[in-house]
Amino acid sequence: MSHIINDEASKGGDYFMETLLVSLLPYIIGSAVVPLQIIIGLLFLKSDKQGLFKAVAYFTGMTLTRLLQGLIFGLILTEAAASAEASGDKNLVISTLLLILGILLLIAAYKKWCGQDDPDEPPPKWLTTIDSSTPLKAFGIGVGLPLIAPKLWVFTLSALATIAAVQLGQASSAIVYLLFILLAQSLLLLPILIRIFLPQKSQSLLNQISNWLTKNNRSIVIFVSLVFGLLFLKSGISGLLSITNK
Repeated sequence: MSHIINDEASKGGDYFMETLLVSLLPYIIGSAVVPLQIIIGLLFLKSDKQGLFKAVAYFTGMTLTRLLQGLIFGLILTEAAASAEASGDKNLVISTLLLILGILLLIAAYKKWCGQDDPDEPPPKWLTTIDSSTPLKAFGIGVGLPLIAPKLWVFTLSALATIAAVQLGQASSAIVYLLFILLAQSLLLLPILIRIFLPQKSQSLLNQISNWLTKNNRSIVIFVSLVFGLLFLKSGISGLLSITNK
């Protein structure tokens, strides 16, 4: 996955940017389809007359956390990518993160299949207080969720490492990362937009989506974790082998 980006690095322009976004697509999809974060957003929307404000606050909190992660770890990974390029191991960081992510996802799939708790699930008290929570508390949950979810951490770090590896410059890297955040949270934003533009029809539709996600949460987590776990494991191993064979 990382070697595709580097092969295209010399081409520049819009085509190169599109290639980078395609390379980020697995991380975008993996981040976006985590069922529980969507369920929490839907519960906020349905909670009461302040539901829309709570959902927006929750979305804003998650966005803020990811922006801070990008600011802090983007700089660190950019330095690491520059050092790796100087030593001839530019793909080492990305391949290692892919390997770790693959292992984490496969472990998560196994644990969910065995009926064990998902480490990405927030404390139960978060879910029980959604109806009575304020927009400020919803904002706090949004801030905290990406910090306690291991898979979301690695999805974000892998995306940052992929962006850092191509050394686009601060402005272009920031734009790409903002696109990553927007697309990774698109399934949180979509119900908010439905509630705003279709207020009469949204309640029934959002109830159906929420009930379906709640009912199929276990199956979705197993499927997503297994598919992406195998994909990232293969990409990580291939990348590390390509480095050792140089």
